[in-house]
Parts: sequence; structure tokens; C-alpha cells
Amino acid sequence: MSYKTPLARVIGLGSAKDGSSHWWWQRLTALALVPLTLWFIFSISTLTGECVADIRGWMESPLTATLLIAFVVSLFYHAQLGVQVVVEDYVHHEGMKVGTILAVKFLSVMLVISSTISILRVALG
Repeated sequence: MSYKTPLARVIGLGSAKDGSSHWWWQRLTALALVPLTLWFIFSISTLTGECVADIRGWMESPLTATLLIAFVVSLFYHAQLGVQVVVEDYVHHEGMKVGTILAVKFLSVMLVISSTISILRVALG
């Protein structure tokens, strides 16, 4: 017998016991993506018409490489969280739902790793 009210038993847990965490991470990545996306668009627009050597020189800056990696990680994690919500809401077959979520997470991790390696290869020469 529990002395907790039904509300006290579920506060902050959600149906999968991590819904509020998922929600917060989605908001935090969205917040991080605002300045990172504006920086990225501005930076790319200033590089229009430049040669490959100039673009490589821009990417070799430690600040630029760090911001690019932060942008890529935030972007793919935010996208993975968003696709996961769509799959959870609209895929009703449990096996298909789990398989799709695992595939999306795997693809997201692989894209982050390959993007980070590519940025580091250019940045480090």
C-alpha cells in the first residue's frame, strides 16, 4: 500500500520514465543550434567564391574547428531526438518502432563520428 497520490507517483517520470529528460535535451540542443547555425551561415556566406586553400585555412583555426564540431554534434543529436519522437508517435508495431529508433540512433552516431573525423583531418592537416 502506497501513501503517495497518483500524481506524486508519476511527476517528472513520463511514460518511459525519461520523457522530461528527452524534452529538455531537445530544447537545449535547439537553443545551442540557434547561435551555431547563425555563425555557420554567416561564415559560409563570407567564404563564397573563395578557393579551396582559403576554406581549408578557415577550417584550420581551432575556434572554427571547435564550433563546427559543436554544430555537427548538436545538429545530429537534435535531429535524432526529433525523429525518435515522430517514430514513437506514429509507428505502432513495437518491433518496427524499436528497430527504427535503433537504426536512427546508429545512423546519427555514425554521422557524428564521420563528420568529426573529417573536420579534424582538415583542421589538423
